[in-house]
Amino acid sequence: MAYAEGPRRRWAQIGLVVLEPEERTARLPDDTKKVPYYVRVRGFLEGEANVGDTVTIETLIGRRVQGELLRIGPAYGHSFGQPIEELMQAGFEARSLLRSLEED
Repeated sequence: MAYAEGPRRRWAQIGLVVLEPEERTARLPDDTKKVPYYVRVRGFLEGEANVGDTVTIETLIGRRVQGELLRIGPAYGHSFGQPIEELMQAGFEARSLLRSLEED
């Protein structure tokens, strides 16, 4: 596999439909069965393109995938979401209970 080489090999993200609704398993919830199975894949863009174009990328493991260009230079954004107050309170109560058991 060739790694990024100059401006023609930019890191990008594409999106594509893997399965149409009628191709999905019948064992899914009804609301899920009604929509296509859509994925986003990141890799090195082969050639010049604009967002919205159909392009080919090469993934880090060398797989070539074609889809709609969503982003050039996508950032990683990881989050555990918003704090849940009830779970935070439960954590405080659990620690307090464990401390009281250690004292006995």
